[in-house]
Amino acid sequence: MPEGDTVWLTAHRLSRALAGGTLVRADLRVPRLATADLTGRRVEGVVPRGKHLLTRLGGGLTLHSHLRMDGAWHLYAPGERWGGGPQWQVRAILATAERVAVGYRLPVLELLPTAEEDKAVGHLGPDLLGPGWDPAEAVRRLLADPGRPVGEALLDQRNLAGIGNVYAAELCFLRGITPWTPVGEAPGPDRLVTLAHRLLTANKARHGHITTGDTRRGRTHWVYGRADRPCLRCGTLVRTAEHGTPPDRARVAYWCPHCQRGPAPPTN
Repeated sequence: MPEGDTVWLTAHRLSRALAGGTLVRADLRVPRLATADLTGRRVEGVVPRGKHLLTRLGGGLTLHSHLRMDGAWHLYAPGERWGGGPQWQVRAILATAERVAVGYRLPVLELLPTAEEDKAVGHLGPDLLGPGWDPAEAVRRLLADPGRPVGEALLDQRNLAGIGNVYAAELCFLRGITPWTPVGEAPGPDRLVTLAHRLLTANKARHGHITTGDTRRGRTHWVYGRADRPCLRCGTLVRTAEHGTPPDRARVAYWCPHCQRGPAPPTN
């Protein structure tokens, strides 16, 4: 699932390409929106909210999309060949005279009044990359359930919006705790939140989620994606286990048993 910095970059590129233009084509390929006619509307901009994208249009309409696991927006010049996947995976086409935005494999696509965007994103916690970022509120929400494993709490977008599995794993590693450590026992939750904000901010304008400071292939993450490979800090083999609430929210956790202290994953 794309992390918040990936969604921020997607919104930035879509907004730069489309904002100020008028839609000459708008094709929403989901049954309940198939008859929606957006042509002639001005694109006011594209705003990220956690992992959600809000494309604001003239006349007070917003197209809300979410990438989930493998959704993507691609940009093309008019007449350019599309390369984001087969046609049957296209869910949305938004075109101005200058650029064409094509949404592939979008599991969430809905139109709503701009004044009612909170119906789609109002449940989210403070946005790590938003203008109203509130670290104190993020800490308060995390500590509201002190017994919850920190890995799960970080992934819960109601606590703070923008963290996915990559950052959940890497944040736990950098703070020296296992993902199953209760939030209330994690040292310095304020420092954990500050570190999350710093990492996403550092990565928001580029592809990839570099947490080690090393851009070389295979060295961008301390533990994430390194199952049964050496930890980049100590050389101990990185371990994996599921965390979260299965089956819908189960994720693969990565951790180094030497560098990280705290509870091990529960056994069934």
